[in-house]
Amino acid sequence: MPIDRRTMLGAAPLLLAGSRAGAAPAQDAVPQDAASQDAGTIPGVYRYRLGDATVTALHEGTLGRPLDASFIPNAPIEAVRAAMARAFMPPDRLDITFTTLLVERGGHRILVDTGFADNGPPGTGGTLRGLAAAGIDRASIDTVVLSHFHLDHVLGLRLKDGGLTYPNAEVLVPGPEWAFWMDEGLATRAPERLRPNVQAVARIFGPGGPRVTQFTWDREIRPGLTALPAPGHTPGHTVFLLEAGPGRLMLMSDVTNHPALFVRNPDWSAVFDMDADQARATRHRLLDRAAADRVQAAFYHAPFPATGHVTKSGEGYELVPVQWGAPT
Repeated sequence: MPIDRRTMLGAAPLLLAGSRAGAAPAQDAVPQDAASQDAGTIPGVYRYRLGDATVTALHEGTLGRPLDASFIPNAPIEAVRAAMARAFMPPDRLDITFTTLLVERGGHRILVDTGFADNGPPGTGGTLRGLAAAGIDRASIDTVVLSHFHLDHVLGLRLKDGGLTYPNAEVLVPGPEWAFWMDEGLATRAPERLRPNVQAVARIFGPGGPRVTQFTWDREIRPGLTALPAPGHTPGHTVFLLEAGPGRLMLMSDVTNHPALFVRNPDWSAVFDMDADQARATRHRLLDRAAADRVQAAFYHAPFPATGHVTKSGEGYELVPVQWGAPT
């Protein structure tokens, strides 16, 4: 069944109800529910060259959640609201954006994370609309790469009717992430707030599910695409480095949530981080690397098109967005 806004954006972000998991084949390029869910919405698609690769940012959607003391538990709410004001955002609501990426290189079409497909609340489903607008048949995507198993990243592997969204894709998953979420005993050991995510993951990868291959960190999983360890947000959370000729892009996944908060204040911990201490260490390490190497970065939850450069700024960092439409 689809996820409603309240379920998605409650106090615990992992309280997500999964879609039904049957085995119906995919048919139309965009499911009717997804196409009509936000009638009149213009698909968000931003395509840019990176060396000898083409990268397409797909605006999956934006959802708002109340901003209260529970969202960043290790920072005073007054400091959080001051950071929101500095970024010209409202003091009591955080709008969280989702951006998936399609990488085309060497004959491969690789989708990095999936969004919700037609299973999410109103305001989501933009990946499928964007692919259709870009003239890309989802059946032509040969690889789906997952950074981790939170449902805003994996729910789109299946459609609401249970069919495979990307029927010809091999799905590459981090080995440590698979081991954690697919542990048969996790459903009974997990805290209550995690159980809907555990149950949904089991359905997504259950009977009739996608063809899965596990990968290890610090190795190329496709030519020019290397998986880098980034644990903390989840046990197997992974970042990807795309090296395409002279072009380099670090796909930061959920190293940060909104950059105005967590790039500028890397020691703050979002409620989403499963191991806050480890997530902070990972955040510093990868933001340091992106800044020192002057490598372009893409963030799943940054404002669309969710890409730019990281630079040191005082005790934290700044995200300098790319110039929209600049030649690459």
